[in-house]
Amino acid sequence: MSRNFSPLNGADFEDLVRDLIGEELGVRFEAFCAGPDGGIDGRHAPGAAKGSIVLQAKHMERSTFAALKAVMRKERASIDKLGPSRYVLATSRPLTPANKASLANEIGPALVSESDIFGPDDLEALLRKYPSIEKAHIKLWLSSAAILDRVVRSASHAYVAITKEEIEAKLKVYVQNPSFTEASERVEKHHLLIISGPPGVGKTTLGEMIAYAYLGQDWELVPIRSLEDGFAAIIDTKKQVFLFDDFLGKIALDKQALSSKDSDLTRFMSRVRRSPNARFILTTRAYIFEDARRLSENLADQRLDVTKYVLDVGVYARRIRARILYNHLVVAGTPIAHVQALIHSGKIPEIVDHRNYNPRIIEWMTDAIHIQDVEPNDYANAFLTTLKNPSRLWDNAFRTHIDDKCRHLLFAMFFCSEYGVERDTLRQAYDPLHTALCARYGVAHDPKDFEESIRTLEGSFINISGRSISYINPSVRDYMAEYLNDSVLLGEFARAAQKADYAKAVWKFGSKGGFNASVRRELALAFRSVAETFSSIRMWGRNPDQPNSYFLSDLGIIDRLKLLLAWWSASDEARFAVLAVELAASPPGGFDAWRDGAEMIELLRELLDPDYFDGFPFVEVMIGHLEAGLIGMLNGYIGTDDLKTISDAIEEDRTRVSPNIIAAMDHAIVREIEEISDRVAELDSDSTLNDHMGYLGVLGPRAGVLESVIARAEKIVKERIKAIEEEITTADAPEVGRGKQENETFDDAAIQNLFAPLLSR
Repeated sequence: MSRNFSPLNGADFEDLVRDLIGEELGVRFEAFCAGPDGGIDGRHAPGAAKGSIVLQAKHMERSTFAALKAVMRKERASIDKLGPSRYVLATSRPLTPANKASLANEIGPALVSESDIFGPDDLEALLRKYPSIEKAHIKLWLSSAAILDRVVRSASHAYVAITKEEIEAKLKVYVQNPSFTEASERVEKHHLLIISGPPGVGKTTLGEMIAYAYLGQDWELVPIRSLEDGFAAIIDTKKQVFLFDDFLGKIALDKQALSSKDSDLTRFMSRVRRSPNARFILTTRAYIFEDARRLSENLADQRLDVTKYVLDVGVYARRIRARILYNHLVVAGTPIAHVQALIHSGKIPEIVDHRNYNPRIIEWMTDAIHIQDVEPNDYANAFLTTLKNPSRLWDNAFRTHIDDKCRHLLFAMFFCSEYGVERDTLRQAYDPLHTALCARYGVAHDPKDFEESIRTLEGSFINISGRSISYINPSVRDYMAEYLNDSVLLGEFARAAQKADYAKAVWKFGSKGGFNASVRRELALAFRSVAETFSSIRMWGRNPDQPNSYFLSDLGIIDRLKLLLAWWSASDEARFAVLAVELAASPPGGFDAWRDGAEMIELLRELLDPDYFDGFPFVEVMIGHLEAGLIGMLNGYIGTDDLKTISDAIEEDRTRVSPNIIAAMDHAIVREIEEISDRVAELDSDSTLNDHMGYLGVLGPRAGVLESVIARAEKIVKERIKAIEEEITTADAPEVGRGKQENETFDDAAIQNLFAPLLSR
């Protein structure tokens, strides 16, 4: 049975045919894009034109044979004029032997043999013969029902569920380019790949396509929103590909988060590099990544040398840019009148070459809903105007196409997770904010506004995947960041906050808004209501999919304390200081080593430094509560990773750490080494065990442990590593295939030929 070539558009089919038949004949065909090309989709011309081989592709899978025959009858004059030494036809229309004989009569003497007519069965045979070509054309390979089922099944547990429809929609507009092959080779060589580039150039899409290639060969997809997710999920005996999108932030670098987590990032990278069955794909905006490398000692460490894992996808070849536009016009439902007007305007080369060209803008400006107010004759100019001023992308739709309740939902989403928010969590943020804004501006509201807003915005401003809701496009968040830089609005958000992490997001954003001290004071005071709840807000929530598991649902205790202290500093409001002391004295659920350990050391040092909290009325009391909490934590069970992290924080400046804390740390290290057999018996990862052994060599001397005792502990770890080595199997890497070389001329005539068939759609 013949393969289904329907996932390919006309240009994709021509690319496939050139590669397949070129491989079979042992020649390289030049590319001539679809359109009035004189009967050529590919040509091999080693010498004079008369000695050339001409290849033509007809993607007419759903057409009748009579239609194909009529098309070839019209081509006869062009074929005779070209006079090639050999003519080859490939079509996706199923053919019988009688059909081939009939087509031979239409083609004429340029057809050397009926075997030079390739139907879908013949193309299928070539795909089996040259599997690397199939792998190189991911759109064809990934679209097969068996592969799609495997991908969906592999990702069903992930926080973002993947559906066949979502993958197929992405494949229809995806244009494979050399970045795919280069990225695949890099991630396979190093096990790591950091995809960097400006907003909207397709970093996420490229990362997803590479991940899908692994999934198609039975790897497990693990999309992560934090490094904690990665550490919790990695299992050396399983083939896993981790995908961390915008891992440094979507708008700007969170310098505070980077300073506390960059060591975790490098540690997870090292873990993946050593694991034969793990791959780690990250995406980030180029300017954010450069900031991170400048600020982070770990990312700048020459021993890690992150530069060899980075692939910059900021630049596309002209052919790729044109094909991205072509694909979107074909599949996005762009009105025919607009498509024809755009082609007739002659401005497509100007769009393709524009300095602000961006696939995200292309996606927007080809969507029928988004351009419904644009007349066909104005379409080309509107396209160029949007490229000149990308903020227009969302501004008109936001201000005129949606009502207040929908705008309030987009406001609420902005201060939730960048990676998507659960519906119930979003409603918790939306309801009080919507009520407050409606009351302030005299707008009527209804209990059904949340659900109605969701229905209205889905597909235009937001995307819903399972229970998770996210902005449909990161550029929505970019636009909202500009719109929300308003102290009055931020004050409303602060008063309506119900959770500590939401309050932190509002305060952090407002702190970067360039407001003066008076405005910052008023904003800080607006958080008084939510601050009163900090001692009762739960830190952990129950996972609805797995009732016996929990997830982090709000800020840790130290983060809450830092917020209260920041609001006290900005406002001089005594109540914030009192709440901070009460929270330190009785933290709900207690302090957590992973979330609070190292941060407690940092906060203790800051409390002693007048440059941070000068004039704080309860310094000694606060220090006493924090020291007691930290010592209690060290005296209980604490993981080796957390022990190392806290010890590192102490070693940064031991002179400013209480002797009682140092004594508790030394005792915890000694206990760790004494109980090493029990500790490592629970571990089944050689990478984790190697980390463990490295920690012993660092921690032991700090606590004055004898070298002989440390050596015995290291021996126990080595024996455990040896015991599990046989369980680790080396994974088979996905075959990606060769990429298309970007060494072809693609001039204005080629662009015109590419888009010409759309005139007769």
